[in-house]
Amino acid sequence: MNKLVLTPSQVEQIGAEGAQSYPNECCGIMIGRDVSDGTCVRRIVERLEPMANVFDAAQQRRRFAVDPVALMRAEKSAAAAGTLVVGFYHSHPDHPARPSEYDREHAWPFYSYVIVAVAQGAAGEMTSWVLDDQTEQFGKQEIEEG
Repeated sequence: MNKLVLTPSQVEQIGAEGAQSYPNECCGIMIGRDVSDGTCVRRIVERLEPMANVFDAAQQRRRFAVDPVALMRAEKSAAAAGTLVVGFYHSHPDHPARPSEYDREHAWPFYSYVIVAVAQGAAGEMTSWVLDDQTEQFGKQEIEEG
């Protein structure tokens, strides 16, 4: 993917969820579609689905997990609307907006992974990443506000 397109209100929502969940990680699902103009693929996020962080409560400060049943429901709902799950977002409390090794080990190719840094309860830098299927490493994905 070349670019991830988020509306200003979606950027604000992700930051607000991260700040509200602090000092734990927030998480959610991004639903949308990919559009190509021949030179660039734009992944357009049409809606966000906030999710409960179901990781063990003692570890939620550094880990997140989405309920697999909730993910399945989101996938079915997206498909019924002619869209798809295009990625996930989560926060990094008091940590940079860069994927951890744990994030990399648990990521799937194709999806966009948005990370918002939350320092002392205030949302900061937001980045997006896509896991390369061949190298199994994250590549940074440009976020475009649209």
